[in-house]
Amino acid sequence: MSIVVRIPTPLRGLTSDQDVVDGAGASLGELVADLEARYPGMAERLIDEGGELRRFVNVFINGEDVRFLDGMATVIGDGDEVSIVPAVAGG
Repeated sequence: MSIVVRIPTPLRGLTSDQDVVDGAGASLGELVADLEARYPGMAERLIDEGGELRRFVNVFINGEDVRFLDGMATVIGDGDEVSIVPAVAGG
């Protein structure tokens, strides 16, 4: 199974400056665990102590915001594209 994961600039230090990496897992939670195993430090930047996505991190699977799907339990399939997008604040 191969999932395309788009990495935002602030997290590329963990991926040796790669903007796209491959991932594996049947759910977003499994994908984050896979990314953490290969890129230590990734999970703490994406999920909070309660195991949910941090407020300032948005994740999209094939363009759909996981907050409106099943959050960390959202199912991911082979060939899906996951985009990690830091929230932008300001005015």
